[in-house]
Amino acid sequence: MTGRPASPDQLTLTLDNPRAERVKKVAALTGRSARSRAGALLVEGPQSVREAVRFAPERVRDLYLSTDALERHRDIAAAALDAGRWVHLGTDAVLEAMSRDAQGIVAVVDETGIALDEVLAARPQLIAVLSNVRDPGNAGTVIRAADAAGADAVILAGECVDPSNPKVVRSAAGSLFHLPVVRALPLVDAVVELQSAGLRVLAADGAGTVTLGEPGADPEALAAPTAWVLGNEAWGLTAEERDLADEVVRIPIYGRAESLNLATAASVCLYASASAQRHQ
Repeated sequence: MTGRPASPDQLTLTLDNPRAERVKKVAALTGRSARSRAGALLVEGPQSVREAVRFAPERVRDLYLSTDALERHRDIAAAALDAGRWVHLGTDAVLEAMSRDAQGIVAVVDETGIALDEVLAARPQLIAVLSNVRDPGNAGTVIRAADAAGADAVILAGECVDPSNPKVVRSAAGSLFHLPVVRALPLVDAVVELQSAGLRVLAADGAGTVTLGEPGADPEALAAPTAWVLGNEAWGLTAEERDLADEVVRIPIYGRAESLNLATAASVCLYASASAQRHQ
């Protein structure tokens, strides 16, 4: 392709060899080392690609669609072309070679980093902090829940999964392009910076002495700028991690379930703060 078409109607089939070098390079972005070398991540499926094109068009390097996907998602192709992005039409075999989870559409997107001090400069009211969360599906779902609750950022502290992992990107369902995600920060450093910026740091853990939403909890305190810290899906937060927080809060279990999974717990906590902040 020598120039950018002006509309989806002007797109022509340019990729028909699933073994082409370009196709291999896109497919390789499922690996962390390839993403690091390229400074890019792979975005798969119409929902995530649409949000990338809509909210971060300047980061979209290339958009790839099958002919069938173009018919179903002409709006995405049109928006990408309007934003001056490269859009390529490929065969089903090419898109399948790029990603089995593509549903006929993928994008290669610049990977960008943001520092915590940039987030704090905007005076955030609500932040989710994940400590040593390893499962990409959990991390992506928490990013999506934080976005839905109106949080201002997500921090991945300690040995967390890489947020550019394709499973994280898919699970976030586009939310990765809606709010800042800060990564590679030791939890103790993150907590110190959050507290210095005036945020109240709450650790969500079954060992909490305060129960969310029950007598003894201060509902007005939830309306203050807050950062919720949630731990590893298998072992939660260590005693040392809990000691960093201003308060350790437990979510009540009224039924027979042993516990809540990480994403559900994050949703409960974030929405409790979001509701309090909006009704203060």
